[in-house]
Amino acid sequence: AGVKDDTFNVLDLAEYTKNRPWWRKIFAPNSGSSAEKYNVATQLVIGGVTGWCTGFIFQKVGKLAATAVGGGFFLLQIANHTGYIKVDWNLVQRDMDKAKQQLKFHSSGNKMPPEVKSRVDEAIIFLKKNVILTGGFAGGFLLGMAS
Repeated sequence: AGVKDDTFNVLDLAEYTKNRPWWRKIFAPNSGSSAEKYNVATQLVIGGVTGWCTGFIFQKVGKLAATAVGGGFFLLQIANHTGYIKVDWNLVQRDMDKAKQQLKFHSSGNKMPPEVKSRVDEAIIFLKKNVILTGGFAGGFLLGMAS
């Protein structure tokens, strides 16, 4: 009587999207550009509003992150100065040298990995298909950052 059935259903999103035409229509890579779906004013409004919201949130989160990082650095400097913590500067220098070497190694080829290149190509194709929407988003983003 006390037996518990711990079986779970696994949802495969790839199969789910294949069986849902509305999902494919909205999120499929070749679902068409917004220029085919909406008029210019609608595209500008959608892009502007989403851009403004993104810029506004980005500004608030950015201020919060900058305050947290700056405050944390300030507290660490006070703790180091008063003797609560000791910094092993030789270890810091060694880690920085390792990081510099890795950056030199990765940037020496100047070739993008294929997966990054394909994502960049997808983004460029999207931007070309949706120029008005993207322009509205960029303008709205800048306004959101300024407000």
